[in-house]
Order: sequence, then structure tokens, then C-alpha cells
Amino acid sequence: MTEEMNLTNTELVKAGDIAEGTVIKVEDKFALVDIGSKQDAFLPINEISSLYLEKAGDALTEGEKISVKVLSHTEDTLLVSKKAVDNEKSWDELQQKFDSGEAFDVIVHEAVKGGLVADIGVRGFIPASMVEKHFVEDFSSYKGQTLSVKVVEIDREKNRVILSHRAVAEEAQDQRKRELLEKLAPGQVIEGTVQRLTDFGAFVDVGGVDGLVHISQLSHQRVSAPSDILSEGDKVKVKVLGVDRDNDRISLSIKETQEGPWEAAVDQVKPGALIEGTVRRLVTFGAFIEVAPGVEGLVHISEISSRHIGSPSEVLKEGQKVMVKVLDVNSSEKRISLSMKAVQDEKDKENLKQNLPKEEKGFSLADMIGDKLKEYKN
Repeated sequence: MTEEMNLTNTELVKAGDIAEGTVIKVEDKFALVDIGSKQDAFLPINEISSLYLEKAGDALTEGEKISVKVLSHTEDTLLVSKKAVDNEKSWDELQQKFDSGEAFDVIVHEAVKGGLVADIGVRGFIPASMVEKHFVEDFSSYKGQTLSVKVVEIDREKNRVILSHRAVAEEAQDQRKRELLEKLAPGQVIEGTVQRLTDFGAFVDVGGVDGLVHISQLSHQRVSAPSDILSEGDKVKVKVLGVDRDNDRISLSIKETQEGPWEAAVDQVKPGALIEGTVRRLVTFGAFIEVAPGVEGLVHISEISSRHIGSPSEVLKEGQKVMVKVLDVNSSEKRISLSMKAVQDEKDKENLKQNLPKEEKGFSLADMIGDKLKEYKN
């Protein structure tokens, strides 16, 4: 390569020279550049950039300072190339960036089939798989955008440069993850966004890092599938259960941020209260009745019926609605003792009251007996 020089007359100009110049005129298919020679240098559109241009004005403006390489010189024409200078300089810089792993910004020139094209002095290509971490269906909106990229492949002989924005995004995410893992501690309550639902739980983004809410930690109530109560994009509060920095794992709980079923039912479930419940499970020694969402109590087999039964299934079936009386509540052990028999006994007492002789003509049975006793004594 010849050394950069300031040209003062046509006789000094020869092919291969590099010169600094000023764009003095821009037409659709070419530009004229003043490089200090008696002749204005002719810069054709195909020598402006490594990328396809519709018109010279897409890349140049009048008054702009540029470096050009002299391609040929005759008495009539001084032909120069901006692309040749840019290419030479760019290859050296790109090789350095590739060797160091440095990230740098590029402007997307156009979206093509299979990815994006950027002008980096040479043609830089960002394959579709290296644009984002997620799938992108339409790349048209990327035109004109500035993206931070890394050189992931370079071959000067084949004029091939492959760039990746995804690599930069993933590196940034890894850095955020390391910083977040250092800050997080069990017991913290933070806000997150549901990213993915699986059969075994939900992955929640808590600041650029996904943590797992196991299905058992989604709700105080039994959950058959995470999709029954959550959707992707939902904002949720989560409690940090554990942080595994060695394996980059975060365990979260939604259930721990919510009022428990026992706390919610404290005013409703008290000794002596009559409550309608649902039979959830039958066991040999009795039946478990749900008396509030997520709260179950036990009706011992001896408290199911006034008559003797050999098995709860003789009287009850799962899903059945029943009335029960709360006998005892053990909040510390979260146990509730219930009785169906006590409800029936109260009904029987009420029926007996209803069937007693009623007062007639202002006299009660006691009054009548009292009068007879008086007569007898007299």
C-alpha cells in the first residue's frame, strides 16, 4: 500500500495512491471529489461502499471529508475508490476485534433473506440465528437500527465477515445474572414476569434471570397444571426460596407471598360453627371435609352418623356436600375436628321442640298441671 499523500497537481497522481478529499458534488450514480489535483476525482457509485446503493446520496453528502484510493488516471479522467480504502482499513480493524472479542456498534443497512447486512467498511452479515436470542419472524424493522455485535467469523480471502448480536446479548445477560445471583438471598420478596409454563411449574423472570416456581409452590390449593392459574406475561410476586450460585439456579414461590388458607379462614372456622363442606377424601378412620378453600378438617368415623357404621363410604362419597359442626381447632398443628352427628343431633333437638304441646287459649301445659295440683292439695 502506498503512503497517504496530499496531491497538488495531476502529474503527481498515480494508481494506488491514497488521498484525502472533499466531496464537492453528489449525483445519483457518482460523486466528484476534490483531492487537491487539477482534475476533480470521479467516484462511481459502485466504488463508494461494499454494499449495494440505490444512489450515491445514500452514503455521501457534499462537503464530507473522505479518503480515496486512485484506481486510474488519464488526461480526461481521475478514477478513485472510497470502498478500497475502507476495505483495507476495515479488515485490519475487524481482525483485531475478532482476536480480542470486542463488541462494537453497527448500523443495519438492509434486511435480506436469512439475516441482516451491515456496512463495516466491508460487507458484514448477521445470520438470522445470530440476531436475537429469541426467534424473529420479520427482520424488516431492523433496517436503520444500531446493533451491538461481535465478529464471530472472518475470512479475508473469501471476503466473508459474520457478525453476531445474539452473542453480545447473551454475554450481557450472563453478566446481569451473575450480579443478580450475588444480590438475591432466601426470604426476599420480589416482582417477576412469567416467561414459560411447563408441566412441572413456571419460569419467572426476576430481572433478566429466570427462576423456577415448582408446581407445588404456585398456590396453597392443589394445582393440576400451571396454565390453570397463570399465563405467560403475568406479573407476579415471588419469594426467593433458594439460590444455587454454582449451578445458576433460583428457586421461587408464589404461594409463600399469598395469605394462607388457614389465615383466610380464621374468622369462619371456629368451635361451634356450622359449616357446609365438601367431602375430599375417605379413609378407614373417617372423612376429610374441605370447609374453606385449601382447609380440611376430619370427621372421625364415630362422628359421621348416630348409628354404627363400619366404613365412611356407607354414608359418604367424595365430592358430596355435607353440613358439619366444628368441634375443635388446633391452629398450631392446623387440625380441625368436625362432626356430622352433632349437626343431626341439633336438628333432632329442634324437631323435638317443634313437636312439644303448644300453648292453647293462653294456658300452657305447666299452668294446667299447676291448677290440678292446687285442687288436689285443697
